[in-house]
Amino acid sequence: MDKPLCIIAGVGPGNGLAFCERFHKAGYRIALLARSLERMQDYAEGHEDISPFSCDLSDPDSITATFAQILATLGTPNVVIYNAGGGLFASALDTAFDDFENAWKVNALGLLTVSQAVAPAMTKNGGGSLLVTGATASLRGGANFAAFSSAKAAQRNLTQSLARSLGSEGIHVALVIIDGVIDIPRTREMFPDKADDTFLKPQAIAETYFHLAQQDQSAWTFEVDLRPNTESW
Repeated sequence: MDKPLCIIAGVGPGNGLAFCERFHKAGYRIALLARSLERMQDYAEGHEDISPFSCDLSDPDSITATFAQILATLGTPNVVIYNAGGGLFASALDTAFDDFENAWKVNALGLLTVSQAVAPAMTKNGGGSLLVTGATASLRGGANFAAFSSAKAAQRNLTQSLARSLGSEGIHVALVIIDGVIDIPRTREMFPDKADDTFLKPQAIAETYFHLAQQDQSAWTFEVDLRPNTESW
């Protein structure tokens, strides 16, 4: 197990797959986590050092069991990317209690559980990086983003707390706030009239994550925001 290990928690056809490709290109072994094992098996096909795991990132029991399996079979990660996110988009008065709670489970509770599952082993192994995918909603709540923005704000505060407590243990915790629409087929269909330069390219986003994981501990970044040059902010 000479190659470093990168765990990507929350893998889809956009950023998650781009993270996989970028870190694998740099010589990392990859563990992919998502609920759909079939899709991840397609990503891993032909690569013996890319391992898919089915995991519900809203369920602490599922997370704990999956990470125990990864630690036992693949070893301690050098990089963990928490890329899970989700939430119903509705106003506060139209948001169901279950939807509000589920958004918090995926964005905040899942991150807490992952951190508890890997931080002790990473500390013992000399440190590493824990990189978290945030959103514009991490900083402000839109009228129809009651569940999502509340959950993302909780995630940001938790990430900051983790950075302050784990930094001295050699673990670089960083938050990447993504402001804009990701360039994948589904979003192209949703926004057919948007210009090409208004979409964020997953491969470009992945470059920032890779750079964060290589930073010297004398100059760590906690928070960085990414947006296309045409985005109004």
